[in-house]
Amino acid sequence: MRYHSTRNKDHFVDSAQAVLEGLAPDGGLYMPEAIPGFDWKQCLAGSSQQMSAMILSALLPDIPDMEQLVQRAYDGKFETEDLTPTVTVGDSTVLELFRGPTSAFKDVALSMLPQLLTAAKAVKGEKEDTLILTATSGDTGKAALVGFRDVPGVRICVFYPDGGVSQVQRAQMVTQEGSNVAVCAVKGNFDDAQTGVKNIFAACQGKRLPFQLSSANSINIGRLAPQVMYYFRAYRNLLDEGKIRLGDKVNYAVPTGNFGDILAGFLAKLLGLPVGMLICASNANNVLTDFIRTGTYDRRRPLLKTTSPSMDILVSSNLERLLYLLSGDTELVAELMGKLNAEGVYTVPDPLKDAIQSQFWASYCDDARASEIMGRVYKEQGYLCDPHTASGFAAAQDYVAATGDHRPMVILSTASPYKFPATVLEAIGGDTSGSEYEQMDRLHEITGIPVPPALAKLRTMPELHTDVIEKSAMLEYVMAL
Repeated sequence: MRYHSTRNKDHFVDSAQAVLEGLAPDGGLYMPEAIPGFDWKQCLAGSSQQMSAMILSALLPDIPDMEQLVQRAYDGKFETEDLTPTVTVGDSTVLELFRGPTSAFKDVALSMLPQLLTAAKAVKGEKEDTLILTATSGDTGKAALVGFRDVPGVRICVFYPDGGVSQVQRAQMVTQEGSNVAVCAVKGNFDDAQTGVKNIFAACQGKRLPFQLSSANSINIGRLAPQVMYYFRAYRNLLDEGKIRLGDKVNYAVPTGNFGDILAGFLAKLLGLPVGMLICASNANNVLTDFIRTGTYDRRRPLLKTTSPSMDILVSSNLERLLYLLSGDTELVAELMGKLNAEGVYTVPDPLKDAIQSQFWASYCDDARASEIMGRVYKEQGYLCDPHTASGFAAAQDYVAATGDHRPMVILSTASPYKFPATVLEAIGGDTSGSEYEQMDRLHEITGIPVPPALAKLRTMPELHTDVIEKSAMLEYVMAL
């Protein structure tokens, strides 16, 4: 399958090379020349692993033995065989994406990406080491570190914003073992770290290096494609529970900052899954909400630190893919991305805005409302959720109230509440004193919900990665690895 940049139709690579490179040479994101034909009904008949293998084989056909790669990625790593179970909460269905090794939705993709990358290297005959560069707003970093730990021929470096992730998220990263891993805090916010990684790719373009650069962020199609599966999994569960009939449309409310999680839902729709409205849930950094409502993307605003740090993002990289998918115009995408880089703002043409608004709806939720929702959902439904998932509940409620659309609603739950124990404790009326580990214990005492073992053991693990650098020093740091 031929892939090209969202900013240039004339430079082609196959799907294996797209996974290896991560980012196109012109700074754009790789996308297939055309969405392949796909038997979505047959896909729904399989297990989660079979769904994953079928979807990935369609999107990344130049990587062979996909069923075996999927088995290696997931066997024994998740709490349940279906990988991403669903739970009925009130009138909605919650899709739990945090049942993997790091208790966050990124596990689904980042358990798979190392398998895809090593297989792609074999296909292309690549012998040199690969250096994975990743910026994280909280969850990607740990999931990538676990996925790539001690993978032969691969090194990984994760940058996170100093003071911009939760204490538990930081502890997960800085205690990471492995002979091929590096973790470094950047003085700045997530956008600074993400821009720094993109700038490293640009600075290294065309230069002879002792390694090949790639990315574990969702700018890499090999990171994005595995996420499509869980939209099919949720739909299948609704079928099994008798909540829908085959062909009925289902709405999905998706907490997202970098737009990758919700874009995976749009790819599922393009593959044929009967997806209704995709509801974009933001926190107080509501740049995506404003864009979907107005057609103007404006990052010229302060980045707020919230209780849902994984969505503290003002430059949503994967939105570029949506602009391409709905316009088919690489020149327009290149122009808009140029304006965003130079001026911090762009406005899409009205036909493109209309196309976006026909497929997507958006709302946002500040910290106070997220706390109220976490407390109310626990009190009324006995369901404990984290602040990111609370934004999904909020957006779902806002959408139904605004539109009267009562089609079945799936809310994506992106992280375990134990990754944000103080915030969740406060929301349900608990005592927030003490360390985050004492808070985890108290949350368990109140709710009876087990602490994920990988989070519970953090308290006894030493910090191995304590570097903190200026954002201007990121390239120098990478070259010294």
